[in-house]
Amino acid sequence: MSTARSTTPRTVLETEEHQALRTAVAALGRRYGRDYMARVTAAGGHPDELWADAAKLGYLGVNLPEEYGGGGGGIAELSIVLEELGAAGCPLLMMVVSPAICGTVIARFGTEEQKRTWLPGLADGSRTMAFGITEPDAGSNSHRITTTARRDPDSGDWLLTGRKVFISGVDIADATLIVGRTSDARTGNLKPCLFIVPRDAPGFERRRIDMELQAAEKQFELVLDDVRLPPEALVGDEDAGLLQLFAGLNPERIMTAAFALGMGRYALSRAVEYAKERSVWKSPIGAHQAIAHPLAQSHVEIELARLMMQKAARLYDEGDDVGAGEAANMAKLAAADACVKAVDQAVHTLGGNGLTKEFGLASLIVASRVARIAPVSREMILNYVSHQTLGLPKSY
Repeated sequence: MSTARSTTPRTVLETEEHQALRTAVAALGRRYGRDYMARVTAAGGHPDELWADAAKLGYLGVNLPEEYGGGGGGIAELSIVLEELGAAGCPLLMMVVSPAICGTVIARFGTEEQKRTWLPGLADGSRTMAFGITEPDAGSNSHRITTTARRDPDSGDWLLTGRKVFISGVDIADATLIVGRTSDARTGNLKPCLFIVPRDAPGFERRRIDMELQAAEKQFELVLDDVRLPPEALVGDEDAGLLQLFAGLNPERIMTAAFALGMGRYALSRAVEYAKERSVWKSPIGAHQAIAHPLAQSHVEIELARLMMQKAARLYDEGDDVGAGEAANMAKLAAADACVKAVDQAVHTLGGNGLTKEFGLASLIVASRVARIAPVSREMILNYVSHQTLGLPKSY
């Protein structure tokens, strides 16, 4: 039997530290695997054991500053963690939200008090934070966000009112980083701002959204009815909202790419294993080009998407937010497309077995589409590239 590492990334472009991290996380992932995640999800639970072990080994906070209990790395390291767990069949979706978005925003823009309060817990996994930006009527247009914050002239408190939808993990998060808008005193225009809203804040209500998607992390609609927050709930500078917002959105796209790449690699590895062992007409089905070529094509597309993800992560970690924005969007689009194709081809390779619970691929048909839809649609990414990169005029 061939010993070729058909679905394992060649890591010659990575540092020795990155290669060691990838190897170590892969070993942790194999200890849990797809069966563990399937059991937890079927029982309506959360992957607490895996989350705790990943935290204990320092993986959850690998991107956060060392002075606050993190690993001192960046999104490049965190994306390796998520990809390798995904390739083992047990990705942790809350990694995209808690350490990548919320942890990054607070580390870059939070007050010293906010950093001391939140970053150690986010790093060691003892605390989690959700992220609320999507609204029912705004879709991908962040300029139409209607959640607003206004000052109480007497106390100086913020009063936050609005709705959010498809917010992951609110039931297990200690707080939610909410994107709202405040009025600019000079222009009267609304500008984005970010607020830390504790889970038990009065007026902060959640309703679970029933999803066909089988995942441990549940989706929620949020209602904020004059939620009163102290002045220190505002993250960073009130006048730097867009900069702070995109500081979180670029890591979100990079981590979504990592999530998709891990899922695609898992599906491809199952298909390759099956194609080597399943024999029809006296030879393994993988010997036939009708099977082999689509699997090889999927491997190529996954590898290409990873290169763009690595570029995006490096640019972001070096502080190039503009360059990272372009690369992160491209990486997210490429990885999502590669994931969907890999899952589809894996199911086709297994035939009827691809739809059985035994092989664990059928549920990925739905799950793989998530990366194409969230956190931003592929159409909006193409709009971004056409406008920002190619300089083409907008249609809206």
